[in-house]
Amino acid sequence: MKVAVVGAGIAGLCTAAGLSSAGAEVTLLERSPEVRGGGSGLSLFGNGLRALESLGLRSVVPDAPGVSPTTNGTRRPDGRWLTRFDPSAIEDLRVVRRSDLHEALLGRLGSGVDIRTGTGVREVHDGSVRLEDGTSIDGCDLIVGADGLRSRVRPAVVDDPGAVYGGYVAWRAITSRPLDLDAAGETLGRGRRFGIAPLPDGHVYWFASVNYDEDANPGGIAEVRQRFSGWHAPIEEILDATGPADVGVLPIEELARPLSAFVRGRCVLVGDAAHAMTPNLGQGANQAMEDAATLTALLGRTGASIDDALRAYDRLRRRRTQRIARQASAIGRVGQWRSASAVALRDLAMRAVPDAALSAQLRRIQDWQPPMR
Repeated sequence: MKVAVVGAGIAGLCTAAGLSSAGAEVTLLERSPEVRGGGSGLSLFGNGLRALESLGLRSVVPDAPGVSPTTNGTRRPDGRWLTRFDPSAIEDLRVVRRSDLHEALLGRLGSGVDIRTGTGVREVHDGSVRLEDGTSIDGCDLIVGADGLRSRVRPAVVDDPGAVYGGYVAWRAITSRPLDLDAAGETLGRGRRFGIAPLPDGHVYWFASVNYDEDANPGGIAEVRQRFSGWHAPIEEILDATGPADVGVLPIEELARPLSAFVRGRCVLVGDAAHAMTPNLGQGANQAMEDAATLTALLGRTGASIDDALRAYDRLRRRRTQRIARQASAIGRVGQWRSASAVALRDLAMRAVPDAALSAQLRRIQDWQPPMR
C-alpha cells in the first residue's frame, strides 16, 4: 500500500510510524525545512499511552510519573482549593517536553518512510498530492491529512469550516531550573488562568491564559507577571525560574464547527486536521495518537479492504473526538469567565461537585482501547 502522510507533527509521525510498521510504503511530507518539534510541555494521559503501545511506540515516553506525589486540582488565586483529583485518576499521566517527544517519534520511523521536508502541498485530488513546487506524488492508495488546524488536505475531504478564535491567548514555557512543588493543577481567576505541571526532572511546565481581543498583540513574560501579580505561591517563583526567551504565546483556536466526515474516498484526516480542539482537557495530542492507532489497527485487519477500514475509522473517531472537543471548548469558556458574579457562581458550583465525580469524569475521558487487529 502506497501512503502519503501530509504533516510531520505528532499526528503525522505516529501515523507514518504505525502504517510503515504494518508494511505500507509511506512518504511523509513536511512544509518546514526540517522536521522538529516546537512548543513547550505536553500532557499524555492513559489513553494516549495505550495508543502509543498499540503502535509499538510506548518506549518514546519515559516511565517516570508525571505529577505524583503532588496534590492536583483547581484553586482560586488566593490558593484556596476548589477541587482535587483522586491520584488514581491521573496515575498514568506523563508530562513531557514536546520537543523530546517529537524527536523520539522521529527516531522511530523505519526505513519504509521517505521523509521530504520543505515540501508544501497545493492540493489533493484523485490519489495524487500536488506540491507547491509543481511536482506531484501520484498513485497513492491512501492520503493522510495530518497537517493541522489549517490543513491543505481537509478541503479534499469536506467543506472546510476554517478556524475560530476562542477569545483568549495562552503563554507557555518550561522553567530553566527544577523547583520543589507540593501541588499542581490549574488556578482560575476572572478572565485569567494559570496552570502548573511538573516534569519528571523537576522542571515545571506552565501556562497562563488571558482574555484578549483578537487583533491585540500580547507581550512576553513581563505581561504574565503583571497579569498574575499577587496570585498564590509558587506562581511568582515559577515565573522567576523561567527564561524570557523560553516563553511562547499563541491565540487559542479550534475548528469553527465539527466536520461532517473525516474520510472521503481514499483521503483521511487525523489529529488537528480532523478535530482541532482547545487545550482545556489536555487531549489534543492524545486524540491524535488514538487516531493513528485506530487507523493502523483497522488497515491491518486481515481481509479488510482499505475502504471498509476508512468507513470504520470515520465512525469510531468522529463521535469520540467531537464530544471531547465540545467538552474542552465549554471548559475553556467557563474558565475564562470574567464578571465577578459569574466567577463567584462558577467557584461555588465547583466546590459543590464531589471530587469523586470530577475524577470519574477524567477516568471516562481516558477510557479508550485500540481496536483489535
